[in-house]
Amino acid sequence: MRIVNLAHGNLYALGAYVAGWILGLFAGPGHEPKMWLFFLLLSGAVAVAVAGAILEPTLLRPLYRRAEEYQLLVTFGLLLILEDLMHLVWGPYPLTSSALPDLLGSSTILGATYPNYNILVIVIGFVAAVGLWAFVYRTKFGVILRATSQNMRVASALGVNVKRVYVQAFTLGCFMAGLGGAVIMPISGAVLGMGVEALILAFVVVVVGGLGSLEGALVGSIIVGAVRTLGITYFAEIELAVLYLIAVVVLLARPAGLFGRA
Repeated sequence: MRIVNLAHGNLYALGAYVAGWILGLFAGPGHEPKMWLFFLLLSGAVAVAVAGAILEPTLLRPLYRRAEEYQLLVTFGLLLILEDLMHLVWGPYPLTSSALPDLLGSSTILGATYPNYNILVIVIGFVAAVGLWAFVYRTKFGVILRATSQNMRVASALGVNVKRVYVQAFTLGCFMAGLGGAVIMPISGAVLGMGVEALILAFVVVVVGGLGSLEGALVGSIIVGAVRTLGITYFAEIELAVLYLIAVVVLLARPAGLFGRA
């Protein structure tokens, strides 16, 4: 929908905090870990989706007819507010849940020990990508969504409830952000500042893949993830610089990104 949302990073972090808090209630000391606890990760995604359904009509909708700089300023302010709210509610200490990774154990892959939960994260990412693609490109709502993003006025003239489409699209995006934060929480924990780190990576992914392209987001995320992993392994001191270098090279070759349109 081409909504420039700098608060997306802390919506991701909010999903991690909510999931960590909920899991702490059911998997804390004195509670025996159970497999059904994995479903509690969805609590982070649902909480962020509800927040998105509230934020879009109240905060973002009045800005669609204005320059994108207004969205940048407002969502950056929301980024800071969410950071302080999480600090206020959950304090400065990280939230985590080692119960879930412990339940799945680990496997030996090519001579290296690898946590099975990390494999589960990869599977969830793949399923989420395929599911989102199918939802956008193989459903009636997906057709309406793409038509609205291409030309909002024509879609409205043809009877499409544009306001409803925008809130549903933004809520879906927030759900995906919250799911990402919730799923990664047992590995890295929910910590202050994690939203800004995720936002930087997402920015590079969008630059590489192209704004408004799901295929670009998928390919861009694989490139950024692979390069970041290699960077941390072999040249950790300039890992972030290498990511930006990739973005610069792509912009020089294709200013709209690999799959984006000018």
